Amino acid sequence: MSIKILLLEDDTLLAETLQDLLEEEGYEVLHSPNGQVALESTFDEKFNLYLLDINVPLIDGISLLKELRDADDNTPAIFLTSYTDKETLKNGFLNGGDDYITKPFDNEELLLRIKALINRTQTIKTKKVGDLVHDAMHKEILLKEKPLNLSKKEYELLALLIEHSPSPLTTEIILDELYSFSENGSLGAIRVYINRIKKISPDIKIENVRGLGYKLVS
Repeated sequence: MSIKILLLEDDTLLAETLQDLLEEEGYEVLHSPNGQVALESTFDEKFNLYLLDINVPLIDGISLLKELRDADDNTPAIFLTSYTDKETLKNGFLNGGDDYITKPFDNEELLLRIKALINRTQTIKTKKVGDLVHDAMHKEILLKEKPLNLSKKEYELLALLIEHSPSPLTTEIILDELYSFSENGSLGAIRVYINRIKKISPDIKIENVRGLGYKLVS
């Protein structure tokens, strides 16, 4: 699976240089010249990393990332910035930044930071069971590298089964995790979600553990 990077940079020459550098390393790069274009790009595609200049037109890099974080987008982000004052950098971290590098920067240092951040987040945020992969960063589940079309509850239930596999999940844990105090969960509703998930593909095998709950079989 290719690594997709969203590059937000209004300096055309620098953007072209960075895009060439990253693509030579095997990354897939989408360049946005302003924050509005970058935001709209996130509606259509899933990215593995954001490289964000701060001082860009329409929506600045920090405000863009705050909006994405408020929408539960946890994609790791590195700020590319000319700012060195502590207040700006602090604001960047408080609004969801994972790292920053100040301009002008060494290309090798940037590549090392990118690789380290991607490796760390991929290790933490994904779990594979058979042909199923739970990408917690993007809140989606893939089967044979293709995202499944799941409702919110179906996603949450299958994600639970993947995260606990190969151990079974009790119905009590499922009810606690899927429903808040204000919601009325039921065993019948869980069975409906299980059946819907199983109908998506014969490759998704969920067993009923009698008297206990359910487990995902790889």
